[in-house]
Amino acid sequence: MTDSFKGILYPARLPTFHRLPAPAAVADLVQWFWIPEWDIEPGRSSRQHVIAYPASNLVVQPADVVFSGPTTRAAYRDLTGKGWAVGALLRPAAVPLFTDAPGTVLDAEVAMELGELHADVSGAMNARPGQTTHDGGTHRERAVEAFAAWLASLGVVPSEEALLANRMMDIIASAPEVVLLEDAASRLAVSPRTLQRIAKKYVGLSPTALIRRRRLQDAAERARSEPTADLSAIAVELGYADHAHLTNDFRKYLGFTPSTYRRSAAES
Repeated sequence: MTDSFKGILYPARLPTFHRLPAPAAVADLVQWFWIPEWDIEPGRSSRQHVIAYPASNLVVQPADVVFSGPTTRAAYRDLTGKGWAVGALLRPAAVPLFTDAPGTVLDAEVAMELGELHADVSGAMNARPGQTTHDGGTHRERAVEAFAAWLASLGVVPSEEALLANRMMDIIASAPEVVLLEDAASRLAVSPRTLQRIAKKYVGLSPTALIRRRRLQDAAERARSEPTADLSAIAVELGYADHAHLTNDFRKYLGFTPSTYRRSAAES
């Protein structure tokens, strides 16, 4: 399974989903843009289960714009009717633009009064599906261009501290050998206390919580994509003390065991 679906527990149930790279002008502010589109027949719904990496998102929807804080547990959203969303997975350096206390918006959505952003992105998304622009771009690409242009117009120049927060997230999210706070601090050549302060200010969660979530994401992906792999071996490879610790994490954050999840993913 590609990294595009990492954190999505049942990718086979997804509506049309696209992930687009962040233009260079906002690469310090946005990890990537994500765009789901759906058209579900009347009387039916599609439940999307996600164990997202704990980062903030700025999301334009047909009705509004919301700032979505980091999640601390698995979540789901029921999709009905016809709709779309254009989300920017924010890098830590962008978070202070929308909240000065990310820890207060964990697992929450806050409506934002961003009329210009909403108008520009909605205009692109409401173009005829499949219609291309003069340069060959789709409505989704136009939406990302509009979103990125709005962010760039804010004129943000991230501080060295903010860029350090970005590097912290990059290392924790992508380095499976980083299993302790001290591992991440050593990689960044800062003290564990400095890393804890940076994480609280720019993410809202501790580095240890970020590491735990990455391991759980990796474990879920491995359990789903490698149906014959030994779960105990996966647990050890990902830094868990044993299979029981992996199972405890699954139960605590997802509500079921790795083996139960593996079976349900295979049936989806």
